[in-house]
Amino acid sequence: MTAALPEYEIYALRYATLARRRQEAFMAYDPHDAPMPIDYFVWVVRNAERTVLVDTGFSAEASQRRRRDYLCSPLDAIARLGLAPADVRDVIITHLHYDHAGNVHLLPNARLHLQEKELQYATGRYMRYDAMRHAYDVDDVVHIVRGVYDRRVEFYDGDAPFAPGIDLVYIGGHTAGLQSVRVHTRRGWVVLASDATHFYANLHKESPFPIIFHVGHMLDGYRKLQRLAPSPDHLIPGHDPLVRARFPAWRDGDTEIVMLHEAPTAPLEIAAL
Repeated sequence: MTAALPEYEIYALRYATLARRRQEAFMAYDPHDAPMPIDYFVWVVRNAERTVLVDTGFSAEASQRRRRDYLCSPLDAIARLGLAPADVRDVIITHLHYDHAGNVHLLPNARLHLQEKELQYATGRYMRYDAMRHAYDVDDVVHIVRGVYDRRVEFYDGDAPFAPGIDLVYIGGHTAGLQSVRVHTRRGWVVLASDATHFYANLHKESPFPIIFHVGHMLDGYRKLQRLAPSPDHLIPGHDPLVRARFPAWRDGDTEIVMLHEAPTAPLEIAAL
């Protein structure tokens, strides 16, 4: 008899935000000129046996330099869930952009899990070009390299099981080594897309966010994500404020942390995206 898969809770924790316009969110021209703010998240995946942090956000210094609205340190955000930096044992890094891979040096006991292609990309020939490297912070990448030398980094080459009920899903596209994370919950498999799709609208309009390495891989990634998610409600974009509007708050009235293992409380109006 096959053992039942474990079920995890998933929390999306917002730590920063930025006011932007809709036309900045799509590679293809969008005729609307409306506000389309971007939220910055880290995610905690946990049950009684295992806790995993997905991505590590950026620092206050990076926020000031890049002029983001910093709400709190990601490490302060996870502390609200009772998770201290020294307690973090596993970090899945979806990719090495500054808003996903900062603060690694502040997690002294964590093993770091990433696609080998991503570190090769972030230290390779394409970083000679401003258009490719501007979303990376060199110090963040150096901390990962130090982690390799300290034997703290686990590398993956494509799709891979991470743990029972947690799968790593290679996408690419946005960066050469971007990975998403599929998690088994009480409501079925939930796919944390990260920047495989910034907003619901990127995927459903098949119009990628303009920061991109390979357009074809990103578009193929949309279809892969949709195959892996039981429904559009089970696919979570990486930066969309609609996530906080649609999913229940961890505590009443506090939508800075929302629960993705619970069913959404508002429908996804795809036609209105």
